[in-house]
Amino acid sequence: MPDSDPTRNFVRRISLLARRIRTQFDKRAGEHGLTQARALILLYLDLKGSMSQAELAEEMDVERPTMARLVDAMECGGLVRREVSPQDRRIRNVVLTEAAQGEVQALRALSKALREDVVAGIPQEDLDVADRVICQMIENIGRAER
Repeated sequence: MPDSDPTRNFVRRISLLARRIRTQFDKRAGEHGLTQARALILLYLDLKGSMSQAELAEEMDVERPTMARLVDAMECGGLVRREVSPQDRRIRNVVLTEAAQGEVQALRALSKALREDVVAGIPQEDLDVADRVICQMIENIGRAER
């Protein structure tokens, strides 16, 4: 018997969409020799400037030790470096290196292409409604987590 609960189907489809977007992003980032996690770190640093490992971990919703290992590997690869924070000398901020700039440009382009692929053929008015609905759902789940 088919599932007739529209709420369940809607949430299931959102989950499926998120997984497929992540899979596609990972595939495209892999063509540049990057994992999804490393690519996202580069994009966050490009967008927000230098950040502490703790801030990056929170932004990406990963544990701090996981972030430390990722940053260690990226530092060894010459993509990032750690610098003392001007606000607090106990904190090391992660910054992009000059060598990472080419990767960042490629990641920006692949991210833009993926976004365009995902929303192709959908009118802007529908995207606006979907955005409002998804924002409300995020707010709802945030309240449920408390």
